[in-house]
Amino acid sequence: MLKTEEIHTYYGDSHILQGVSINVKKREVVCLLGRNGAGKSTTIKSIIGLVPPRKGRILFQGEDVTRLSPYRKVWMGMSYVPEDRRVFSQLTVEENLEVALMASRRKGSWTAKEIFEVLPTLYKLRHRKAGNLSGGEQQILAIARAILANPHLLLLDEPCEGLAPVIVEELEKMILEIREQVTILLAEQNASFALRVSHRGYIIEKGRIKFEGTKEELTKNEEVKRRYLAL
Repeated sequence: MLKTEEIHTYYGDSHILQGVSINVKKREVVCLLGRNGAGKSTTIKSIIGLVPPRKGRILFQGEDVTRLSPYRKVWMGMSYVPEDRRVFSQLTVEENLEVALMASRRKGSWTAKEIFEVLPTLYKLRHRKAGNLSGGEQQILAIARAILANPHLLLLDEPCEGLAPVIVEELEKMILEIREQVTILLAEQNASFALRVSHRGYIIEKGRIKFEGTKEELTKNEEVKRRYLAL
């Protein structure tokens, strides 16, 4: 589904990603773990095209998409949920979802009705303006909106950032519900959450991949647990 090959990404003269290679298979949930500033979000932004790498390649469903603009990648089947959510604050929850359906170029199984069945909290809030939602409710809406585009690949950047535990639990249920139908790559500092919902994970430090493996392999590795996971 997705492969990055030795990508190098810069912010100005700062060399952030230094040869990052990851592989995400179809119907997998893969997490990218690491401390703040390790390069997790930059990896996601490089993949979607907001910060294109200067070296290396990004392959999506076998096609080289390294130099494509973000909107072209979205048309090809990527959906991206940024850390700051970016919901339409003056529109209701239901209207936010309608915009996603109108903008999608792909037909698929996800409808607003199915989203509301998976996320009953959103159904209760469907007539409320998105700007009046809590941060956690906005995050759930942002992910729901991305799913309605019926993507092949869903990119989540720090989905748990600033969320109350009860919302994190709902987010976990949501990902476990949808992961049989969509491939997911998520960047996350909350290692416990990320490993519960993921099949495999990568540890990134200072722009380099340090470890990779199944969630069982990562949680059993004492060095990984001590240095990176705080489990």
